[in-house]
Amino acid sequence: MSLTHSLLLIALLIAASAFFSVAEISLAASRRLRLRQMADEGDTRADRVLLMQDQPGEYFTVVQIGLNAVAILGGIIGEGALSPYFNALFALWLPEKSAQTLGFVGSFLAVTSLFILFADLLPKRLGMAHPEVVALRVVRPMQGCMALFKPIVWLYSRCADALLRLMGLSSQRDERITPEDILAMTEAGARAGVLALPEQQVIANVFELDTRSVTSAMTLRERIAFFLRDDPDELIRARIAAEPFSTYPVCDGDIDHVVGYVDAKDLFQRVLNNQPISLADDQLVRKVLIVPDRLSLAEVLAHFRQVHEDFAVIVNEYSRVVGVVTLNDVMSTVMGDLVGPADEEQIVRRDENSWLIDGTAPIEDVLHVLGLDELPHSEDYETLAGFLMVMLRRVPRRTDSVTVGHYKFEVLDVDSYRIDQVMVSRLLTAPAENGAQAEAARS
Repeated sequence: MSLTHSLLLIALLIAASAFFSVAEISLAASRRLRLRQMADEGDTRADRVLLMQDQPGEYFTVVQIGLNAVAILGGIIGEGALSPYFNALFALWLPEKSAQTLGFVGSFLAVTSLFILFADLLPKRLGMAHPEVVALRVVRPMQGCMALFKPIVWLYSRCADALLRLMGLSSQRDERITPEDILAMTEAGARAGVLALPEQQVIANVFELDTRSVTSAMTLRERIAFFLRDDPDELIRARIAAEPFSTYPVCDGDIDHVVGYVDAKDLFQRVLNNQPISLADDQLVRKVLIVPDRLSLAEVLAHFRQVHEDFAVIVNEYSRVVGVVTLNDVMSTVMGDLVGPADEEQIVRRDENSWLIDGTAPIEDVLHVLGLDELPHSEDYETLAGFLMVMLRRVPRRTDSVTVGHYKFEVLDVDSYRIDQVMVSRLLTAPAENGAQAEAARS
């Protein structure tokens, strides 16, 4: 065989190997969501690729047969075609035996380099850069190869399936999309600049609704503006002017005996029409939704949908009212920094290494801001104030502090045993005894 014929045959083998390489990587890297979109747009080739991804066994068997057969043939032909020329070249300076050895090595390196560069690296980079486009182009030729080598494919596939069964493994790819998968995609999109960071945080907040307690978004008992059933008209009008809210609980005797709620729109309508306001009127007081404080925000949303309400009173296991929550509170939790005036922020960053945080701030928000996964004894509290009480084992006083890891939590203001403000500082160095200090404070 002449050198020209040998080089042409090597080029054909490289092209065949490149085809199988790009077919392999493009199928593995193709995104099912993108392929499904192409299929919905009428591209029948996308359906073929999806079918191959569902049952990839025979497809990859053909790929491996082709790659290995081509590699063996390339080695045989390349060594026989190029070795004489390398031998003759090295014989100009070296003894015959040494020239033959170096000629074989040179021929091997030359053929191997050609296959690595043109049959492996370039095709796989192309397949990784445009997986769906490449997969659509090679799927039909690959189906032809599968039909051509069907007996051999069947034999190897059955052997591979048997070995997988013996090892207790499955040959089917798990295509279920989990919340973690979606969050990982949105984080990658945010890093690439495709998705804005606030938008990515909104998506993350939606998936946190199942894990966040309703108490993390509620208005605390001490801040609830409510009416008593027998409040006179003058007091109701004065309360509306002093504490304007959209909804007011109506109670019988005290806040722990809620009988309903009144909408501010109904009150304003009566005020504008110069009508007297009496909470004894059952047409004015609506039935209130009562939910336990152990529900998640997702469960509260389900209750809102079920009863077609957007306001609920939250009670604990002793039937004491601990707070109220509205649909707007839940949505504000989802939207995060995209909504809400600055004067209502519970967490204010002072500088690069310190934050001023309200004691009622949900511990999930604190962890997110500080970049922490969890704090000690996280199952025992839901707010920053609760964290300090658990760690100190008493009601904190002004200047009390707790150090955990690289962070110091210092109480700045206490009002009637209620922790108003906490300064959180990031320590540049975390002494080894920090964790011990936190545990000592708790004990």
